[in-house]
Amino acid sequence: MSFDKLTDYLDSLQDTYGMPVGDLLVMKDHKEVYRHSFGYSDYEKKTPVSPNNLYKLYSATKVITMTAVLQLVEQGKLKLHDRLSDYLPEYDHVLVKSRLPENEEVCHVAHNDIRIIDLMTMSAGFSYDLYAPALQEKIKESADSASTREMIAALSKVPLLFEPGTQWNYSLSHDVLAAVIEVVSGMKFSEYLKKFIFEPLGAKDFYFQRQIDEATKKRVCAIYTADNDKPPFYGISEEKADEFTFTKNYESGGAGLIGSVDSYILIVDALACGGVGKTGKRILKPETIELFTHPYTTFGQLKKDFDSLNRIGYEYGLGVRVLVDGSKSKSPVGEFGWDGAAGAYALVDTKNNISVFYAEHVTCFNDNYHVIHPKIRDLIYEGIEEK
Repeated sequence: MSFDKLTDYLDSLQDTYGMPVGDLLVMKDHKEVYRHSFGYSDYEKKTPVSPNNLYKLYSATKVITMTAVLQLVEQGKLKLHDRLSDYLPEYDHVLVKSRLPENEEVCHVAHNDIRIIDLMTMSAGFSYDLYAPALQEKIKESADSASTREMIAALSKVPLLFEPGTQWNYSLSHDVLAAVIEVVSGMKFSEYLKKFIFEPLGAKDFYFQRQIDEATKKRVCAIYTADNDKPPFYGISEEKADEFTFTKNYESGGAGLIGSVDSYILIVDALACGGVGKTGKRILKPETIELFTHPYTTFGQLKKDFDSLNRIGYEYGLGVRVLVDGSKSKSPVGEFGWDGAAGAYALVDTKNNISVFYAEHVTCFNDNYHVIHPKIRDLIYEGIEEK
């Protein structure tokens, strides 16, 4: 193995983009084969980044939420084609927007039930409208204290964009699944993750946004954003950075976690190694993990919708991208994972027991997904293959 090209590329991100911070960790067969970080946990103060730093994971949270859902499926407590309303009764007879030729909007009661698999595959009809009146009213009414279950109940009042199962749209679907996990397990979402995923794998550094103390908050890297999708980057407010967390008690299954690179890699390492972590504890069976490798947006409107995200070579599966075209990547067909709004990137390769986690802290920057992540992925595989 030789990763000189990868190291050079990571370091070049500072010159090319002015990237403030990055940290990459690669494991194979439970062993660390590469680690490199660059930049500063606080660019203005020039504080060097360290493994102790934490990152807002945003949608990289989704891989962990999907793992929790599949645990419940594996145990027979949940089925992929169960109706959402079986667990959250307020989702019986939800409304769907109807678009008329005159561009007027009316609603009708959904003809299709929302199924658990629709939530996992982002085909349930939800949007990512964080400021929908029903949600904002619940936040205000609860004085910023509504629970996960209460906020998701409020979401049921927001009309769907389309009939469940007919289109693909990136949305709050995985937040809804966090509420389902709470109902099925009888535990808070955070407690479930801690007991059945984090503790068995020895992943000690995960927290939910707005639920961390001041000492932990100081470990979180400063976060930046792009102006019109281009450098230079500038800092954003804590309120803006935490907008996916509706209230101080809300635990978002789609974007709520903060974590360290060292802890996150333990999750994807376990998934890459047949469901068994570095600790020797099992979180999923290999045949359950295999479900992650099945694409669900391979035809029709679902494919057209997902392709608009420009994840070249990939389709969407159970909450993850799935590589379907081996000519577009140095990784093998079936490789899966996801990313986050601030540039986080997770990769799971079950064929070679390879896991990758890259943390960054810049939002609204599409080069992360279309340029930087694919380049990092391919250089990792080149480095592993190099004699």
